[in-house]
Amino acid sequence: MIKYSIRRILLTIPLLLVVLTIVFVFVRLAPGDPAIAMLGQYATQEALEALRTEMGLDAPMWLQYLRFLGNLLRGDLGVSMLNGVPVVDQLRVVLPYTLELTLSAMLIGVILGVPMGVYTALNRNRGADYSGRMTSLAGISIPSFYLGILLLYAFSVRMNLFPVIGAGADNSISDRLHHLVLPSLSLGLIMTSYVMRLTRSSMLNVLNEDFVRTAKSKGLRERVVVYKHGLMNALIPVVSVLGIYFIINLGSSIMTEIVFSRPGLGKLMVMAMKQRDYVMLQSVMVVYATLAIFINLFVDLIYGFIDPRIKYG
Repeated sequence: MIKYSIRRILLTIPLLLVVLTIVFVFVRLAPGDPAIAMLGQYATQEALEALRTEMGLDAPMWLQYLRFLGNLLRGDLGVSMLNGVPVVDQLRVVLPYTLELTLSAMLIGVILGVPMGVYTALNRNRGADYSGRMTSLAGISIPSFYLGILLLYAFSVRMNLFPVIGAGADNSISDRLHHLVLPSLSLGLIMTSYVMRLTRSSMLNVLNEDFVRTAKSKGLRERVVVYKHGLMNALIPVVSVLGIYFIINLGSSIMTEIVFSRPGLGKLMVMAMKQRDYVMLQSVMVVYATLAIFINLFVDLIYGFIDPRIKYG
């Protein structure tokens, strides 16, 4: 187990380097000149060249790359090209909003998806199973931003139960939660569909294993067999892909933040793309990539603790 954990941590380092390299190259291959975006198309050539020198864009690509990595090691993500504010300060403001949205959607997906998956597995090929499978298929097919619009129309516009836009006052937890309900539901209900289908499939496989039949033959109660012997083993593949679900929700939060006009990394990245703020765009992409890698690492380590067989892998 210890060797597995060390190996996974060491593999994260080159993976992170590769991802950071892709982000660096992608941003610089994007169309548009940052200097022209800042000064306008009618700026003089001398002014453009001076700004490129100030931003370090006139340096060779390899030197820009080394400076990029060096600044990251120091925790320096640069300064926004539009307002001159350090990117770290702006990310520190919006990152909690994205994390609370993603984590709340994950919580909804697990709390609703696991029991529904178990229930449909125990009622295989019955009415509850068919309706659950059809509902999960519909949930997978609906984009999160479209579901968000439907929720807004139903519960904000028509019923006036929840606010239409915003994230709530920072000094009020109840207000923050009130604004969080619909955005988290728009992501969480879709994740519920994925978790339910995976739990159902895993549960059906486990219920046919020899150790489950042995537990039943010993006269154990059905509840004990299902939840202690069946569900605990069925959750192993579910936990192993929670990192993937987190990354999916993290990406889907971009459109959700736009639909609900919430502050967050997604909205910040879209604004940076529109305004050609390549420093901000690069920094947001680095944060997204780093979060995805370390969440995946965290889930892999938890998976190693849950499944003792992993130490032999």
